[in-house]
Amino acid sequence: MLALVTGTGALPAVVAGAQSSPPLVCALEGYAPDGLQVDHWFRIETIGTLLHTLKQRGVTDVCLCGAIQRPGFNPLRLDARTMPLVPTIAKAVKAGEDAALRAVLGLFETRDMTVRGAHELVPDLLPPSGVLTQVRVPDDIDLQVQAAEEVSIEQGRVDEGQSCVIRSGQVIAREDARGTDAMLRGLLERPVKPMPPPGDDPFAAAMDFVGDMLDDAADWLSGPVAEARAQPGGGIFFKAPKPGQDRRIDLPTIGPDTARAAVAARLDGLVLEADGVMVLGRDEVVRVLDEAGLFLWVR
Repeated sequence: MLALVTGTGALPAVVAGAQSSPPLVCALEGYAPDGLQVDHWFRIETIGTLLHTLKQRGVTDVCLCGAIQRPGFNPLRLDARTMPLVPTIAKAVKAGEDAALRAVLGLFETRDMTVRGAHELVPDLLPPSGVLTQVRVPDDIDLQVQAAEEVSIEQGRVDEGQSCVIRSGQVIAREDARGTDAMLRGLLERPVKPMPPPGDDPFAAAMDFVGDMLDDAADWLSGPVAEARAQPGGGIFFKAPKPGQDRRIDLPTIGPDTARAAVAARLDGLVLEADGVMVLGRDEVVRVLDEAGLFLWVR
């Protein structure tokens, strides 16, 4: 029997709908999946009871799918079956998000449950390699992609997000805990302006520039980065798994909302790592990008 341990979003329903028999749907409290009836709610403080319940129900395979932000933890709500697991979980959390996820996988595996990736259960979630849109990839994109790959590796080393935006060879946005679509929307919310000419009052001009920088809340944006972000459009969205991550869990995902956000940000296109990024609603993603003149390259 398959159990889905879910967060929010459309992915859990896609996985459930592709199975020959309905899976058991277990959702983290506060993170209901879209379009699915939840069979069992749980908290981090009661994960021991969740594991016991799954064994009692005859679960043999588990798929962790859906989005969550780092949930809160209240020691006062720990139950008896979770108490023995606290040292293992606490040690993993201190080591970073990836270590914590691997520790969670281990909890299922030590109870003879096989952890399956969403892309294993629904292979079509991984798009084929190549350019999927009618819009072709520009000839001068190699340097942009190289810069994006370097940023992706750097983000992976510090256990951060899985995507970024590159414009004019500069990284102008990085994914954080808020997710991919929030990163893209942020490109429209607070553009950073390049240093204006001093005019008659250079002190006032400098103060205005500093105010803009503070309002943007991104002190790493300066010089050529600020100028790149202030451009009206262009650039690429890049998404790939973190180096060395366990691909059975937290594999990057995009969908139609990501495509629309990229269009709104007036990017040139999207580049995804082959066999490393799932695409929900692929036909709709391609349609949105083609209509807006953006490319989708799986490389």
